[in-house]
Amino acid sequence: MKYHTENELEHFDFAEAVLGEVRPGLSTVHLTLDNVKIRPENSTNRDIRTMRANGLELVFADAKITALVEEGYTVFDADGNLLREVPDREIPEKDWEKALRELPGMALDGIEAREGGYVVAIRTEDHTARLEVAAAGDAEDWDRYLSL
Repeated sequence: MKYHTENELEHFDFAEAVLGEVRPGLSTVHLTLDNVKIRPENSTNRDIRTMRANGLELVFADAKITALVEEGYTVFDADGNLLREVPDREIPEKDWEKALRELPGMALDGIEAREGGYVVAIRTEDHTARLEVAAAGDAEDWDRYLSL
């Protein structure tokens, strides 16, 4: 990989990025992402505009997946009357491997750094999901910059 940053998550825009793969390791969690926007303030971006990268490897260090949640939603009729509410559903840890294999190709709504970890917001075909990762830091690697 030609470009490398560490703990610069805020210098990327992950909205509309496409998830290629999620690989949990012994002490890391790897995400492969396409269509990641790299903001001008990124330490490796020598351009004055937002650029893009495919095949970006995002690695959470000293990491462990803590939760995988299918987010709840509400359904209203055309008059605004509540039809039903579906609560959040936490996927049991024993089912994470299968659930993670279904995520490639899904779009992201974003990745947010929080105290002690990160939250990856994923938009699936018919709902949204949240991948929560406890981690000490993040590193990003990619081969080249692409124009938007």
